[in-house]
Amino acid sequence: MVMAMHRTNIAARFAFAAGLTLLAVSAPRPTLGQGAPPGPLAPEPGVQPEKPPANARDASIRVRVNEVVAPVTVRDRSGEMILSLPQANFHIYDNGVEQKIEHFDLGSEGLSVVLAMETSSRIEAVLPAMRRTGIVFTQTVMARSGEAAVIGFDDSVNLVAKFTTNADTIETAIHHVREGTSGTLLYDAMKLGISQLSEQPVARRRILVVVGEARDTGSDSKLGEVLRQAQLANVTIYSIGLSSAAAALRSKPDPTPPVELGPPGTFPVPTPHGLPQTPELERAMQENIDLSALAEWLVKSGMNALGPNSLAVASKATGGLNVKTMKDQSIEKAMDEIGGELHAQYTIGYRPAEDAAFGYHDITVTVDRPEVTVRTRPGYYVQPHD
Repeated sequence: MVMAMHRTNIAARFAFAAGLTLLAVSAPRPTLGQGAPPGPLAPEPGVQPEKPPANARDASIRVRVNEVVAPVTVRDRSGEMILSLPQANFHIYDNGVEQKIEHFDLGSEGLSVVLAMETSSRIEAVLPAMRRTGIVFTQTVMARSGEAAVIGFDDSVNLVAKFTTNADTIETAIHHVREGTSGTLLYDAMKLGISQLSEQPVARRRILVVVGEARDTGSDSKLGEVLRQAQLANVTIYSIGLSSAAAALRSKPDPTPPVELGPPGTFPVPTPHGLPQTPELERAMQENIDLSALAEWLVKSGMNALGPNSLAVASKATGGLNVKTMKDQSIEKAMDEIGGELHAQYTIGYRPAEDAAFGYHDITVTVDRPEVTVRTRPGYYVQPHD
């Protein structure tokens, strides 16, 4: 990880080179009124939260794969981002076949961002830290060229703020975050966010930022289906994992039993060297799981894999970044880190063949530069026609 001070220096150098100016917004903090209506997020006075359309959970997002957009982050041996690479240094492969790069950009395109915030009673203790992320989000993630919308979720999913370029509106919505009920419809919230992003112009980068615990308590949507939709809509998922352990220590007892990763008695990822699937091996594999393999399995199967890695898997499957927080105050630092990467990231686009085969397509990106690490989305899934 790049240190915060150094990341600021990188952003400053990039802003000078690309003419990007971050707009600092200083919005007054409204005082929370007494007797405010309950709910995950309180909107601006006089504005009622919108409910998702009645068929939002049942409707599927159908996207023809006209263009595949891959976010690419390149770091040197010390973990610092490399910002000086020309297009000629990049090569992108679809199922092992090199593709012609039709689109290339370094952090200058406008962003469409959906911020999905968990508001369940389980995380009551970290709500003050979540409220403080408002100005960080508007300054470092939205920045000057961004537009954003806000979703709150607990036992329900609410579209609190529609897409807007008004940073004050977004900061106010975040500042009014309130404790909701005990559930967490994480996957339904992610699906709504992707649906909103899929309606934004294709010329903008589509980003979903999720802040919450890596747990779901009964969404109608399945994680695998959500990730398919994200990949087809060219949505990159960034996530800030709230500390489940810290929240559990401070919150009310949770009656929800732990959920196994996959059906009872099974494990969805092949065991190493064909070893028997014993409980001891399953626990060890969950601690050291190959997120890329799990992400691919989820997208191919469209199934759920409920466990402690859902947010990390979602980010891995789309080329984003998962930042885990151990202390409340690190939530702001995590948001700042995400913003720093978004505005110093390469974007590569190509058009797959019209007769592209159904099924999962692996994406690989290489860079003509020694001793660098490259992070991008691992692939996408083309579903057969009904």
